Amino acid sequence: MNKYLDSFLLLFFALSFFAFGWLSHTAYVPYIKKEELSTLDRIKQAKNLNVVLLNAPSTYYIGTEGPQGFEYDLLQSYADHLGVDLNITAAHTIKEAIELSKNPNIHITSASLAKTPQREQKFHFGPSYFEVQEQVICNRGMLRSSKFPRDVEDLAGLSIMVGDDTSYSETIKSLQADGFEINATTTSEYSTEELLEKVANHEIDCTIADSNIYALNLRYFPEIALAFSVSGREQLAWLLPKNEKKLEADMYAWLNDYNQKGMMTQLKDHYYSYILFFDYYNTKMFYKRMKSRLPKYEKYFQSAAKKFKIPWTLLASVAYQESHWNPRAKSFTGVRGLMMLTKRTAKILGVKNRLNPKQSVIGGTRHLKQMIKFVPKEVEGENRLKFALAAYNIGMGHIKDAQRLAKKLGLNQNVWSDLKIVLPLLSQKKYYRNLKYGYARGAEPVKYVESIYNYKDILDKQKKALVIP
Repeated sequence: MNKYLDSFLLLFFALSFFAFGWLSHTAYVPYIKKEELSTLDRIKQAKNLNVVLLNAPSTYYIGTEGPQGFEYDLLQSYADHLGVDLNITAAHTIKEAIELSKNPNIHITSASLAKTPQREQKFHFGPSYFEVQEQVICNRGMLRSSKFPRDVEDLAGLSIMVGDDTSYSETIKSLQADGFEINATTTSEYSTEELLEKVANHEIDCTIADSNIYALNLRYFPEIALAFSVSGREQLAWLLPKNEKKLEADMYAWLNDYNQKGMMTQLKDHYYSYILFFDYYNTKMFYKRMKSRLPKYEKYFQSAAKKFKIPWTLLASVAYQESHWNPRAKSFTGVRGLMMLTKRTAKILGVKNRLNPKQSVIGGTRHLKQMIKFVPKEVEGENRLKFALAAYNIGMGHIKDAQRLAKKLGLNQNVWSDLKIVLPLLSQKKYYRNLKYGYARGAEPVKYVESIYNYKDILDKQKKALVIP
């Protein structure tokens, strides 16, 4: 009997413990706190990267070929890395961008923002991607007077305006606190680019802008001039939500890989390389001839562009580089016309009269299209067009020589940012003596391509401005 009683009690206690455990578990489960999704997880889940982008030449704008801009391209690359769509909210001033960044649905704010000590106390920055200096920019006409400033003390008595809530307004306040007499006003109405235009028109004497913004706008406003730098080196970075370590870690890893693959070098080359060739007199003449000469031939460039699928502003820029839009231009080597064709090339292309603007444009465009086809298939995207332009100037044989030399030197022979490093070496005996096509004035096609892209950028901006209602 005791044996059965012991077994019964053992079974009873076992079942009791099981029931207690099961009831405790079911009672507890509803109270388990679920782990919240990180911002990075939510971005991937929604398939959308929501960003605030400053609408300006240095960051993001709608060009003739759609959205573009250094920071737009960088953000698009990051969105591609995540496998999501880029959803843009445009801001027109830095102050507006900072206000929009407070929206909890915004993941990144990109407004060419420098990591200043004051900002780092208020905001959370991601990795740095660009280095700049703040520069005092004044009207070029002041160079002919004693008013043009050479240092901070010379700013006394000048009319200066900077954007509100910018690093420039912080710099002005800091200088004033140090005892410098600076008559500066801040504005939330105008962007930095608009203030540079006011300087160009001499509505104000000076403003302050980051070095990259000044460099990009110099070709649009040739009447502005650099006075001096007013800060040390500063890092640009994006604003991120606070306490989102997973997003920040992913961004650091992606940016490091982006740099390692040379993609950052290519991006900087695309937007900033041709600013090194700025020539005040030549730029002024370009603006003048854009009004006096271009309207006569624009229809030919547009017609050829439609036929050969090449941007008309690029064709017009090639023609300006070749002939300054002079249909009767002639070089000492005998090339002639708007597109400066040789007799032999004109004959091959079916151009009967090189001095006929329409025939010259069609012939030159057909020649450029052929060059594009001859570029090795490994060269992709915009690199392909730049290689073709360089070949238009120097010949495809020398381009292929430069590619072989680039590979030998450990560079990427299929991207323009590396090829333009190698091309000038074709004039040095220690390099060209071992090349198939020998000596070439390799620096010329580099300047040629960069100048054409400089003119194209000006044309794109001017023509876009004309269609804005």
